[in-house]
Amino acid sequence: MFRKVCAVAMLAFAATGACAQGYPSKPIRLLIPFPPGGGTDILSRLIANRLGEAEKWTVVSENRAGAGGTIGIAAAVRAAPTGYEMVMGQKDNLVVAPYLYKSVTYDPTRDLVAVAHVGYTPILIVTQANSRFKSLADVVAAAKAAPGTITYGSPGSGTTIHLAGEIFKDAAGIDIRHIPYKGSNAAMMDVLAGNVDLMVSSVPSAMAQIQSGKLRPLAVTSARRSTSLPDVPTVAELGYKGFDVSTWYGLFMPAGTPKEIVATMNQAVNKLLAMPETRDAIHAQGAEAQAMSSDEFAALLKADYQKWKGIVQAAGVTVE
Repeated sequence: MFRKVCAVAMLAFAATGACAQGYPSKPIRLLIPFPPGGGTDILSRLIANRLGEAEKWTVVSENRAGAGGTIGIAAAVRAAPTGYEMVMGQKDNLVVAPYLYKSVTYDPTRDLVAVAHVGYTPILIVTQANSRFKSLADVVAAAKAAPGTITYGSPGSGTTIHLAGEIFKDAAGIDIRHIPYKGSNAAMMDVLAGNVDLMVSSVPSAMAQIQSGKLRPLAVTSARRSTSLPDVPTVAELGYKGFDVSTWYGLFMPAGTPKEIVATMNQAVNKLLAMPETRDAIHAQGAEAQAMSSDEFAALLKADYQKWKGIVQAAGVTVE
C-alpha cells in the first residue's frame, strides 16, 4: 500500500512538473468574449500576436461573443484546466454581469484563475463630430429640455460601459435612452451615421475614429484624464464630483490550472508589458499597460467583485 501511494504521488508530481517544463507544447486558444473590432478584441489580439513574436508560442484568438461577454467567460469556465484555454476578461463580464444576468452561474473568484493583468482604460462619452452637442453640458441641457428624446449606444446591456451611462444619468438627473448593441462596432457605426446621439465606449474602441476626426469626445468617466486623450475632461471635472468608472482587462484560465502554468503565462505577459514597444502599442489604443502578479490580480478581482454588487444594486439595472 505504501509503495502504491508513493507511486501515485510520484506520477502526479512528474505530470505537474512535465506539464510546466514543457508548456506550451501545442497552440493556446484565447477566447475573446466580444465581437471583432471592440476594445477587448483589439487588446486580446495585440497580446496574442506579441506572445507569438516574443515567446514563439502559437496563440489562436477566437471571438465568442454574446450576452454582455458572459458566453465567452462561461466557455472558459467549462474548459479543461490544462493551460491551453484562456480568456480575456474584464469588469463587464466578471464583476458586473453576475449581478445582472439571472442566467450567469459562474463565480469568477471561484471558477477562474486570475493569470495576468494587461491594462486598464477610462470610459468615454462621445458623439459624432458634426453633432449639435459640443460639450457634456449641452447634452445635459438638451436632455432636461426634452426628457427621453436623446439616445446613447453601448456595446451591450450589463457591461461596465452601459452602467457608466446609467450612473451618469443618475448623477446628472437626466433621462436619456439606452440603445444596446452586440459589440462596439455596431454601436460605433450608428453613432457615426447619426442614428444615435451619443455612445459610451472604451477608449480603445473609439480611438481610431477620434484620431480621424469622425468622433468628438465629450468626457472620460475615470477619476483621472486619459493620457491618450489629455485634453478631454473628466466627468468629475465637469461638476460631478467623485464620479469614477473605468474598466480593466486581463487573462484568466479555468480553476484548477496548475500553478506552474499560471506562473509561466504571468511571467511571459509581464515581460511583454515591460517592453516599451508593447506599452506604446497599448497606449496607442487608449489603454494603460499595467503588470501585476497573479496574486495581485486575484485580489483586484475579489475587491471589485464585492464592490460592484452595491453599485449595480444602486443603479437599479437588470438584464433578462
